[in-house]
Amino acid sequence: MPLNPFRISRDRTTMLCAWAFFAISAWFTAWQEPQLEQRLFVLALLVCVLGVALFLFARLAFALVVSSGLFLLLRAITVLKQEYLESPLMPADFVYYVHSSLFETLRRYPNIYSVGICVGIAVPIVLWLAWHFDRRLFAKLGLLPQAMLRVGGIAACVLAFWACLLPSGPFAQVHARGAWEKMSDDAALTNFFVNLRDSSVHLPAMASDADAARDWQSTNTTTPGTTDASQYPDIVQVLEESTFDPAPYTHCTVPECHLDMFKPDVQTRGTGVMRVHTFGGGTWVSEFAALTGMPQDIFGPGGMYAPYVLAPRVRDSLPLQLKRLGYTTVAIYPTNGVFLNGHDAYKAYGVDHFYGAHELGLDDWDETDAQMFTAAKRVYDQLKKPGQPIFIMVLTINQHGPHDDPMSTLPKQFQNLLQGLPDATALNFDTYLQRLHDSDVAMKGLEHDFLDRAQPTVLVHFGDHQPSFDDLMRTLPRTLPSELVPYQDYLTYYMIKSNVPGTALPTYPMLDIAHLPGMVLKAAGLPMDRYFTALTSLRERCNGLYADCADKDLVKSYYAWIFNRLRVYQ
Repeated sequence: MPLNPFRISRDRTTMLCAWAFFAISAWFTAWQEPQLEQRLFVLALLVCVLGVALFLFARLAFALVVSSGLFLLLRAITVLKQEYLESPLMPADFVYYVHSSLFETLRRYPNIYSVGICVGIAVPIVLWLAWHFDRRLFAKLGLLPQAMLRVGGIAACVLAFWACLLPSGPFAQVHARGAWEKMSDDAALTNFFVNLRDSSVHLPAMASDADAARDWQSTNTTTPGTTDASQYPDIVQVLEESTFDPAPYTHCTVPECHLDMFKPDVQTRGTGVMRVHTFGGGTWVSEFAALTGMPQDIFGPGGMYAPYVLAPRVRDSLPLQLKRLGYTTVAIYPTNGVFLNGHDAYKAYGVDHFYGAHELGLDDWDETDAQMFTAAKRVYDQLKKPGQPIFIMVLTINQHGPHDDPMSTLPKQFQNLLQGLPDATALNFDTYLQRLHDSDVAMKGLEHDFLDRAQPTVLVHFGDHQPSFDDLMRTLPRTLPSELVPYQDYLTYYMIKSNVPGTALPTYPMLDIAHLPGMVLKAAGLPMDRYFTALTSLRERCNGLYADCADKDLVKSYYAWIFNRLRVYQ
């Protein structure tokens, strides 16, 4: 029977178009990554997906179209999310947005509807054409050999895909970057696929439920407050970006190293050294710990992506407890709310009103502490109602790195301030001290606004992590008690003040940041639910520590209690 030349031409045209589509996809996806190894990484994953589709559908042209289309669609979603939400695409978005804010996002950006409609119409047509004009492969094989070939091929391609995602695999260099880079640089697809593994979350090792009940049943009650509900104090909590007390550093001997914001006074209820769980960056995980009472690293490597993967599953937190007590909860943010999922994360933490830089009329990433505090007071005055207390969480960004602007740009008194350090290190430290001086002045103004008045108020401020000084910070000598030396890169400070007389808060050699919300509730004399009652008991029994507690079995039973019994994270 003679061959149909039209059939031959149609097959060739279909295959040519499919390969062209694949090449276009590779160009607009893999080859848009900034570095060669990242391009090869994404291209290898594209080939793996092509292989799976090929053995699954047994049609080469259709497999080329499907794999190419999936990567192009993923690329389009990353571009749209960056364009409209100014945030990178994360694997968790496919869970988080579908369950929480997808329709709200679409409502705010209706022109995305048109893109969705076009995709919804075009994709089925293209897939049908590719399937209809393609030839089936492996048709000459028997059913069993064909099934074995296809199953084996799929397994091999899946295994190759999995190997590419291994941090120690063929693309180890792609994986060997910090969490900040993976969430902020231009390698959009690389970061998405790397985060498939990095953002996996698992609960810590736990004791049995029986052990948990034995150790924590006594905390299974609400702790009563020490003040009448109508007199609950306002709470102002300030996260001071990249801020630490410079006094313990060996070369920091000048008066500018001793600032009032780190010194206790008559209004101080508690202060000391605080242990955080990140260095040089990662403010978002300190936010998570300071609001939820849980350090991110107990959830594994995925904890570094707390605003995306942990926040949606939080069921108790400081803002949620305060809301139950009648507080209005507010966040004052120095960037736009879409940055690193800030707005949605704070909503999950229990914040009612979120004010980013845009809503505050400020330039994101460029605010002084004084500007942030002025904005916070303005929002407070707008929202404050008689008889209703307010909780405000304020984030500053004045100390965000880098700290290596030319020395000539510093005020004279801060130029060449510290002696005996290498030039690069001295420049970073001098710049830090200059910015810290501005923060100290601004903090005096904030204390005046909220503490020098009749309204009962608790004011908290703390550092979230040390700056890296381009990784020079780790080499700086400092004078610390021997038990703190192993943690020296993870130490900052906390300060809790109140204009209401009360007993002093307990002091510890080192307070874990996860205990900060419990300390705030105690300073305010507020009732604690079962979770914060247990958290307080852990603090007392572990001398201010959390996962570093000497009694590891106690910590395991605590995890079993809060996760299995109290369901604080689901």
